[in-house]
Amino acid sequence: MLSVISPAKKLDFETPATTAQVTQPDFLDHSQELIGIMREYSPQQISELMKVSDRIAGLNAARFADWQRPFTAENAKPAAQAFQGDVYVGLEAERFDDDDNAYAQSHLRILSGLYGLLRPLDLIQPYRLEMGTKVANLRGPDLYAYWKDELTGALASAIDASGSKVLVNLASNEYFKAVDTKRLGAQIITPVFKDEKNGQYKIISFYAKKARGLMAGWIIRERINSPEALSDFDVAGYRFSASESSGDKLVFCRAEQDR
Repeated sequence: MLSVISPAKKLDFETPATTAQVTQPDFLDHSQELIGIMREYSPQQISELMKVSDRIAGLNAARFADWQRPFTAENAKPAAQAFQGDVYVGLEAERFDDDDNAYAQSHLRILSGLYGLLRPLDLIQPYRLEMGTKVANLRGPDLYAYWKDELTGALASAIDASGSKVLVNLASNEYFKAVDTKRLGAQIITPVFKDEKNGQYKIISFYAKKARGLMAGWIIRERINSPEALSDFDVAGYRFSASESSGDKLVFCRAEQDR
């Protein structure tokens, strides 16, 4: 059973990685091609394209300029520890031991606008290039057109290798849209996380993102490898709600007092 998550805008390349086990991304030639395209953009054009401030645009123009191969432990960091957004706060990849890392390599993937599909220990260099960015390229008008075929094929192979024809979708809609789900040949389970607010249960983005990371980490640490076992998830106060779940959508709720 394979799980998939989104990357994060927030990065940490200052804190040393807690593992010496590293791998190379599968699509570095594609990444280098995209880097070449992005180097043609001025900071002002990056600001307009990504809808970010001048400061962030300048930072990312510098990142594109500095990006270079080969990737080593000195100039890059394992993806699951380099990303530092809410999902990764929940994932806590820095606490994985060697066995956890080995399991994660076979059972977790990260979607990326620059790197396509990453394993947790794949080295990456700093970047910001969201999947929804409309970067014109030889394959089409945006990154969805650029990545869909390669990403879907690689994800299908990873699902086969995981030992179960099941994909647990813990990614955001923006990123999961890059996958041609009909070609995966797998059952797709989509967990939904709701938190109580003013007596009602609803999806609250901050909590839901962290919960997706919590589930991804739980699957790895507990070696969960069947969709039936997902309903046992009870981390950080979340409980499976059979009444709200249906088909391949599994709903987990958390009461306000349990936060």
